Amino acid sequence: MDFACVKECSKCCIEREYYPSVEFGKIGVLLLPEEKKQIESIAEENDIKVTILPRIGVSDDISGPKTVLAYQLMGTDADGNTCPFLDVTSEKRSPHGGYTCKIYDTRPLACRAYPVIQSSPITLDPKCKFCQDCGTPSGNVDSELESLVKIQKKMETGAKCIWRYATGIGESKDKDLIKTGWYLV
Repeated sequence: MDFACVKECSKCCIEREYYPSVEFGKIGVLLLPEEKKQIESIAEENDIKVTILPRIGVSDDISGPKTVLAYQLMGTDADGNTCPFLDVTSEKRSPHGGYTCKIYDTRPLACRAYPVIQSSPITLDPKCKFCQDCGTPSGNVDSELESLVKIQKKMETGAKCIWRYATGIGESKDKDLIKTGWYLV
């Protein structure tokens, strides 16, 4: 069975998760530096408020990140959920009946890669509704895999220190556990 979005699902655009743990807060959609500029421009042109935080930084010493390799587009809800480009107010729906993406044709590589989350061996996100309901697709994830490989190549670095940014965003019940700022990993 080929991969396709499940009827009326927009789960990947709504639900955000804690990664790598609750302390780091919920993560947003990964953006490469060049995508960050594009997303900011699209948001400004369409009067859409976005929050973009750093995600991965690198340096050659422990004084802090010197270069940001990736950013993250945070959700609009206080708990970090719901992509700002997901059109939840419109009656218009995508071909599978879910909410439409306002920037589908120019969406980030991370969105294009989904539900592929690892390239070798190919691994699909077990939280994807298709994967839960239908199992592993028999094919047609080549473009998703290609997008993920592009991201992975951009993340290759010879830096000695890798930093992860804790977003400070999550469920209200977890507020005392969640950190904010850069952490050496």
